[in-house]
Order: sequence, then C-alpha cells, then structure tokens
Amino acid sequence: MEFTTTLLLAVGLAMDAFAVSISGGAALREGRGRWALIIGALFGGFQAGMPVLGWLGGVSLASFTAAYAPWIAFILLALIGGKMILEAVRGEGESVQFSDGGVAMLLLLAVATSIDALAVGITFAVLDTPILLPVLTIGAVTFAFSAAGVFIGSSFGHILGEKAGILGGVILIGIGLRVLLEHLFF
Repeated sequence: MEFTTTLLLAVGLAMDAFAVSISGGAALREGRGRWALIIGALFGGFQAGMPVLGWLGGVSLASFTAAYAPWIAFILLALIGGKMILEAVRGEGESVQFSDGGVAMLLLLAVATSIDALAVGITFAVLDTPILLPVLTIGAVTFAFSAAGVFIGSSFGHILGEKAGILGGVILIGIGLRVLLEHLFF
C-alpha cells in the first residue's frame, strides 16, 4: 500500500477521535496541554493497536478470501465510512467532558473511536498488506489529530465536530473505492 493511501486512511480513521477530542476540549477551561497529551496518547495508542488485533485475526482468514479481498476491503471501508457519515449527519456524535468521566470513561471512548480500525486491520490481512508502517502512521496521525482537537475544541467549541465525522467517512469510502477500482481495471 502506498504511503499516501496509508496516510489518507490514517486521517479517515482519526476523524472519530478528532471529533471526540474537539467535543471534550470544548468543555476544558484549564489543563489543555495536559489533556491534549493524555487524549492524544490514549486515542493514538488504541487506534494503532486495533488494526494489529484485526490483522492477527484476519491473517487466518486470508487464504480463504484472497480472491475476494478487494471486494471485502471495499465493503468494509464503505460500511465504516457510511456509518461515520450517517452518525455525523444525524448528530449522533459523541459529546464528552474529559475531566468528569474518569479513567473508565476515557478508555471506553478510546475503544469506541478505534473500533473502525479493527475492521481496517482485517482488511490489511486480507489484502496481505504489511502492518507495521500503517499502524505507526495511524497511531501518529490519531495522536496529532486528537491532541489538536483538544486545543481546537477548547478554542472554538463544537463547530468542527460534525464536519470531521463526514470528512472521515468520505475518505474511508474513497479509499475502499480506489482499492476496488484498482482490482477491477488495473
């Protein structure tokens, strides 16, 4: 997988965490730098770990699904992207206050925002894509977006939250479509 594709995938996956970070940052009045590091590390770590879990599970399925890999990748990415867009349009995005929820709530948010990355890990396995570079890229991009989201949220409120979810969904669908078109025509 090209680095540009990996980077776009990472940006698409980071959008849920970015939206949650903006929402949580909007409620912060102090400790923005501390919360940006905590949220960035937590969300980035989970976003990097989930594809590894999906990849490990998907490797065992790869031999059975090799002929259908591009279709599986397209369907998974389109479903994930469509779900993100639908949730953003319906206004079902997460609204959270980091300082009030405690560790359990933060862990739950980290898992919830990285579930999509689990499915992407399965896609990597099915496409026989090496996992190290994508995982590092996904983790770093999510860290950066989440940390920035805390600062943006504390400065500008909830303005970008919905748009971030829509953009992330469109990027994931576009990547899925690219994988399918490359298989069908190239």
